[in-house]
Amino acid sequence: MSIEVVDLKKFYGEQAALGGISFTVNTGEIVGFLGPNGAGKSTTMKILTGFIPATSGLAKVCGFDVEENSLETRKRIGYLPEHNPLYLDMYVKEYLEFVGGVYKLKNIKTRVAEMVNLVGLEREQRKKIGALSKGYRQRVGLAQSIIHDPEVLILDEPTSGLDPNQLSEIRELIRHIGETKTVMLSTHIMQEVEAICDRVIIINNGLLVADDTSKVLQASGKKQVVIVEFDSDSKIQAKQLQSIAGVTKVKQLSDAQNWLVESEDGRDLRKTISQTALKNSWLVLSMHTEEKSLEQVFKELTQG
Repeated sequence: MSIEVVDLKKFYGEQAALGGISFTVNTGEIVGFLGPNGAGKSTTMKILTGFIPATSGLAKVCGFDVEENSLETRKRIGYLPEHNPLYLDMYVKEYLEFVGGVYKLKNIKTRVAEMVNLVGLEREQRKKIGALSKGYRQRVGLAQSIIHDPEVLILDEPTSGLDPNQLSEIRELIRHIGETKTVMLSTHIMQEVEAICDRVIIINNGLLVADDTSKVLQASGKKQVVIVEFDSDSKIQAKQLQSIAGVTKVKQLSDAQNWLVESEDGRDLRKTISQTALKNSWLVLSMHTEEKSLEQVFKELTQG
């Protein structure tokens, strides 16, 4: 595995930023690392990249302990922090050559040319970084994070502040990079996670609350929602649907003959709704369960 975290804790005085989280990220996975603001995402990433020490627990990258073998882990990690730290007075190529020199790369100019082509900076490579748009600065940040060909890429809010076109381009770039590297990224954009991540890890108040694929998480939980469309001649009353065993919520939708029926105990309502419709001579035109969005799952796990 590329990343291993065991009972990781971080305290600032008496305040716990991480209360003891454990997870692994396998080689070649793209994992979305989610949580509300202040949940401990950036703290975890800073510990994994060697920027700050943990109070206790174990963190390994590519089999190396991040505290005992700091230089070995840093060689294998590419890191893009939430606030992309760039030298704004340097030119794009100049900056990437400088980063390549820090890593003591051979054939630096060749490697810089490869990065410029990979992240789509051909037209901007001779500009000063300070003259670039936010999207192109993110590309420069991604280029510096992978110039040394790391095995693991850690990205903290890589698409923050980008417009829809830039979002699409950066997502596609991350997906392409993820074909050959392990990627762990934090974001508040659920569509981004659904589009590019193999797995989702959610933390809240410094504790891990979920770790699975987005589809499994969306199918989890006890709540079930059924949308039913009745024939226009059917005379439906909310109290009749409400009386069905297991139903906890009934709502008439904008179309008068469409109803939302909800259960909190996980039972499949479709059979009992059909039986009730038959008993009351209602004609059901369509009926389907509504899949929870990842955003709904996130809210359920992190609110209250």
